[in-house]
Order: sequence, then C-alpha cells, then structure tokens
Amino acid sequence: VLFLQIVHILNMTSAKIVSFLLHPEESLHSLQNRIEFETGISTGNQELLLETGICLDPRKPAAQCVIDGVRGWDSYMVYLFDKSKTVYDGPFASRSLSDCVNYIVQDSKIQLPIPQLRKVWAEAVHYVIGLKEDYSRLFQGQRAAMLSLLRYNANLIKMKNNMVSASQQLKAKLEFFQQSIRLDLERYSDQMAYGISSEKMLKAWKEMEEKASQCAQAEDIGYLDEQIMALHTEIVELQKSPYARRQGEVMESLEQRAIDLYKQLKTRPPDHAYSDSTDMVKIIVQTVQSQDRVLKELFGHLSKLLGCKQKIIDLLPEIEVALNNIKEADNSVMQMQGKRQREIWHLLKIACTQSSSRSLVSSSLEGTASTPAAAWIPQSSSGNTPPHPLSSLAAPQEGDNFAAVIQENVNYLELFSSILQEVRQEQNSMMV
Repeated sequence: VLFLQIVHILNMTSAKIVSFLLHPEESLHSLQNRIEFETGISTGNQELLLETGICLDPRKPAAQCVIDGVRGWDSYMVYLFDKSKTVYDGPFASRSLSDCVNYIVQDSKIQLPIPQLRKVWAEAVHYVIGLKEDYSRLFQGQRAAMLSLLRYNANLIKMKNNMVSASQQLKAKLEFFQQSIRLDLERYSDQMAYGISSEKMLKAWKEMEEKASQCAQAEDIGYLDEQIMALHTEIVELQKSPYARRQGEVMESLEQRAIDLYKQLKTRPPDHAYSDSTDMVKIIVQTVQSQDRVLKELFGHLSKLLGCKQKIIDLLPEIEVALNNIKEADNSVMQMQGKRQREIWHLLKIACTQSSSRSLVSSSLEGTASTPAAAWIPQSSSGNTPPHPLSSLAAPQEGDNFAAVIQENVNYLELFSSILQEVRQEQNSMMV
C-alpha cells in the first residue's frame, strides 16, 4: 500500500477533489484523459498547476504529480484550471451536512442525551473543520494561480525588454543611415556637373531613403508598451489586494470555538441529563456564512488573476510579431547600408580609373610633341661657321628613335582605348 501512487486533483471550477491511482509509468496524457472523463474538461483546456505555480510538463510521466515520501502525500494537491474560462462562477455550495448534524440544525433546541449529543457535536466539529479546510485548499489554488501569473509576467517583462532594446538599436541605426544617405545625396548632386553621374543609382538611393522611412514604423512599439505597463500595474494591484492574502481568520476562530464547546460537553458526566445544540448550531451557521463570503471574494479575485493571465497570453504573440518586424527592418537597413557603401567604392574606382587615364594621355601627348621637335632641331656649332647643309637631315640613329616614339604613342593610344572601353562597361553595369 505504501508504494501506491495516488494523485489528488482539486478542480477549481467546481471546488471538488478527484483522486486517481496512478499506473506504473503512466504518461501525463493518459492521466489527462482520465481527468477529462471525470470532470468534463477537455485535455486541451486542462491546466494542471503545482502549489508553486509550475505547470506540469507533458514530456514527463504522471508521477510528477506525487511528492516523494510518505509524509504529506495525502494532503498534496494538484490544481486543475479550465483554460477556456477566465471567470469562475463561485462561490459554490458548502459541503453537505450529515444526517445527525442536519437533525440539530433543523431544530437546535431539541434536547438530546449527553452521550448522543457528544457524537452529534463531534460530527459538527468535523464539519466546521472541513469547511475551513475547503477554503484553505481553494485559497492555495488561488495562490498557485497567482504564482503562475507572476511567471507569465516575468516572461512578458523579459520579452518586453528585448523588444525595447531591439527597437532602440533599430532607431539608432535608422538615424545614422538617414543622416548618411542625406549627406551622400547632397555631395552626389554637387559633383554631378563635373564628376560621375548615374540616374539609376540616384533613383536607388532615393528609394533607400523612402524605405528607411517605412522601416521606422517597425520601431514604433508605443501601443504595446502602454498595454504592458497597464497590465503590469493591474498585476501589482492584485498582489496588494487584501483578497490575495488569507481571509480565514474568522473561520479559524469559529473552529476553535466549536472545539472548545465539544471539550466542555465531553467533561460533563454521562448521566441522564439532556441538553440542546443552540450554541453549536450557531457556530455552524456562522461558519457557513463566513465561508460563503470569503469564497465569493476568493473567486472574484481568482477571476481577475485569470483575466490578467489571458491578457498576457494574448500579448505574447503580438510581441513576437513586433520583434520579427524589428529584426526584418534592422536587416533591411544593414543591407541598404552595405549596398550603398559598395556603390560609393565603385564610383571611387571609376573616378580613379578616369583620373589615371587622363594622366597617361596627357603625358603621352607631351612626349609626342617634344620628342620629334628635339629630333629635328639642328645642332648649332660652337664657332661662327654656319652649319653644314646636310646637318639638318636625321641620322640613321635618330630615325630609329623617332620610330620608337611613334610606336610608343601607338601603344599608349591602344591602352587609352582599352581603359575607355573598360570605363564604359563599368558605367553600363551600374546603369543595369
């Protein structure tokens, strides 16, 4: 018997306890099917919480519901919630009276012998203690719901911080990109008259500027931030609420009064005396009324907790979408920045190529103009004797030099033609 594993599940929608004997290595899904059969709550809508507010892991066996050891196993509860409901219709009816207790409640002034009255009052004390324990278990279920809500809220805050951080990074990158592209467009317009121009590239840069303005919409998370802050304030108020704390002091005092009455009756001698149950019935009625009041407050508070939790569940996908939009916008900005920088370096390459070609052409033209002239200038003699008439004719060696200069100029011309052709191809590739 000691090795049997029994799980007690408190259905928070009906305030009733259902117990199951776990089979060896039984899965949680199998247990949930049995719970559905007993409670009518479908497996998809079942939320099973431990006292710590941790939801049961579907990957682990059903034995995770049972604590290790013998002590306390019979009082350990798993709390069942219906995820399709956010408002619970409590308070529920109190536990039913036994026949004996119901007999004295119907007529509290009826006289009963002391030995019989002891038995009836013992059951009455047990009933009062049971009402208090019912409230204690339901309060523990509400506390598990609060702890679960705080876990969801911690996850929400973590995602919100990631979203805000990503939004701020995107905002900084957008400001840098927009300032950079405005400066590039201004400088590009200034050099168009005497430098390099490309209408297609200019159009692409302007489209980048417009796309950057559209990406700025992704960083606007103000509406989500407002909802999260309002929800956070609501959760803090629920934590501060007096209904979040135990309200069973009155029931506990009534329980002690019932025990004291029974002790007083127990000390009376079992003679032929008779007595009524007016005082005990009064305690029973007050306990039932107190339970109705605290349960009404408890389930009202529980409904608010579940409502906040559902708001968090609804917000999480919206935050995921916002994060994805921010990441996509961030990637777009970085791609546009990289593309623009590559184009700037491409323009710089073309400008350097054209500058080199101009230098080569000017140097070759200067060499062409000076070398033949030097070859045909007559050499003046050091004396006054006039030059020989044949001295102006080129010597065979000087003719060879002139042919070499011509060949060099032809080579430069071919090089210049190839450079111009390469520049045209690069400019055409930029236009495409």
